[in-house]
Amino acid sequence: MPEPSARSREADTRPAVCGHTHLFPGARCRVQGLSDPRAFAADPWPVELDLRFSDGVVADAVLRTGGPEGAVLVVPPYTTGAGTSIDGRTWTIREFAGTGERWS
Repeated sequence: MPEPSARSREADTRPAVCGHTHLFPGARCRVQGLSDPRAFAADPWPVELDLRFSDGVVADAVLRTGGPEGAVLVVPPYTTGAGTSIDGRTWTIREFAGTGERWS
């Protein structure tokens, strides 16, 4: 687990690249710019994210941890590049997996 000082450096919003225009069960987003990706994957901490979807839309999101349901991604409503309104939703994160310097 990283020391508190390492966690405090994570206070800025991080980009998270998503492979589709919206989220769905099984979708993956790759979080970028973490100072210690291995520690994050082993014991994720809360972080604000800019979800960057494949259609160029960026949506705010927050990864929350420590609740009874474990890690969740809270995404407020947004509109896709094609104009489709997506309702806000809280997604349960089932796993964190590493690929190089990015973690999803």
